[in-house]
Amino acid sequence: MTNPSTYVFTPPPVVSVPVVGSSARYAVHRVYCVGRNYEEHAKEMGFTGREPPFFFLKPADAVVVVDAGTTGTIPYPSLTKNFHHEIELVVAIGTGGKNILAADAHKHIYGYAVGLDMTRRDLQGEMKKAGRPWCIGKAVDHSAPIGPITPVAQAGDVNNAELYVQVGGVDRQRSNVSKLIWNVAETIEHLSTAWELMPGDLIYTGTPEGVAAVVTGDTMVGGVAGLGELHVKVV
Repeated sequence: MTNPSTYVFTPPPVVSVPVVGSSARYAVHRVYCVGRNYEEHAKEMGFTGREPPFFFLKPADAVVVVDAGTTGTIPYPSLTKNFHHEIELVVAIGTGGKNILAADAHKHIYGYAVGLDMTRRDLQGEMKKAGRPWCIGKAVDHSAPIGPITPVAQAGDVNNAELYVQVGGVDRQRSNVSKLIWNVAETIEHLSTAWELMPGDLIYTGTPEGVAAVVTGDTMVGGVAGLGELHVKVV
């Protein structure tokens, strides 16, 4: 084990998420996101059909942890004039593995949470047109707010749960997890062929239709049935 005194600088603290009903915390390893995984959202982004799943990543320190009953804050990011919310079911991996079969995926899930994939949509669009990576649009500081993780045994029927986000008390997105193009188990199967999943991996499973811009001062209230609500204000 490396002696901490040999570090050039003090390493940042481990990003961790509270767990419902426990004093233990869930240490974040990686943040995977699934693109265009609801049909109606794919259509509003100009695509149709059940295309093969594809993934992008956010840095672990993009995670903004929001405790239950509180309102988290995120800054309006630089360079953009079109900052979008995307409400998502988040899967927390508890047991790692490669080439996991969909039928076995449930064995690898620790729990679930409510998350937001915040996106600099204008910058993402510019990168798409140029055929370049989306990182500047997606892998943004403070772009992955998340609420507490609910262990599987307490989460209920997540695969048929309603999910939504409101801004100013008005619905922006409202759908059901059952409308995922690639469901949670299939997503884990595909993802684990490309990367070895590890305990601490978060999977943002995709967003339904209704993505839209927020501005400074807006408060987003998102939820997934059985997992509570996530309150986030743009400052």
